[in-house]
Amino acid sequence: MYLAADSASSSGLLSFLPIILIVVAMYFLLIRPQNKRKREAAQMQSQLGPGDQIQTVGGLFATVVAVDDEAITVEPSPGVRMRFAKGAVGRVITSQAKESDDSGNSDAAKTVEQG
Repeated sequence: MYLAADSASSSGLLSFLPIILIVVAMYFLLIRPQNKRKREAAQMQSQLGPGDQIQTVGGLFATVVAVDDEAITVEPSPGVRMRFAKGAVGRVITSQAKESDDSGNSDAAKTVEQG
């Protein structure tokens, strides 16, 4: 009788094993990468500065003119200014911070431009 009770409880635990594995797989395949993308987007949006070339999620290419806590002012063409929420920035095409870091290697930049 004692052995029958042990086998019944272990088979009950084994019946939940596939469900547990599915939950763990969902975490690693869906939730974890989504959180990583959110962190990267928030970091990119917090590092925006005047002079950065951006593309909005709607596809508008523009240059950042001013940045405040919740919004950015961009200039898609000379003399035209638009205000967007920081969350509307899809990607940074060129960043002024990156260009100032690369200024010490001007020979490589000239080679790329000529190339």
